Amino acid sequence: MQPVTDKEMRALLKAQQGELDVVLMYNALADKARDPHDKETFRQLASEEGHHAVVFHELTGKALQPKKTKAILLPLLYSCLGRKILYPQIARFEYAAVRTYAPVAERFPTVESVKNDEKRHGDILLGLLHSDR
Repeated sequence: MQPVTDKEMRALLKAQQGELDVVLMYNALADKARDPHDKETFRQLASEEGHHAVVFHELTGKALQPKKTKAILLPLLYSCLGRKILYPQIARFEYAAVRTYAPVAERFPTVESVKNDEKRHGDILLGLLHSDR
C-alpha cells in the first residue's frame, strides 16, 4: 500500500476525532433520554462508534482524546428541543459521514464498514421516532 499522504492523514485524524467525540455524545444522550429503548439504542450506537474510532486509530497510529463539546451540547438540546427535532438533526450528521467517508473507503477498505454503519445509524435514529412505543 502506498504511504498515507498528509491530506489523507488529516482526513483520517478528523474522522477518528469525530468518532471519539460521538462516543461521549451518545453515552450522554443515553443518560439524558427518557425512553428506555432510546437509552439502549444510544448505548449501542456509542459502542459502535467506539469501534469506528479503533478502525481509524489503526490507520493513523495516533492516540487522540475525545472532546466533550457534543456530549455537553446535545443533551442540552435534547432538553430544549426534544427528540422529534433533535434525532433527525443527529441523523443528518450520520448521513453526512457516509458522504465524507466514501472517498476515504476507496483508499482504505477497512473504512467501508464504518461508512455503512453510519448510514444504518442515521436510519436507526429516524426509526426511533417512528416506532410504535
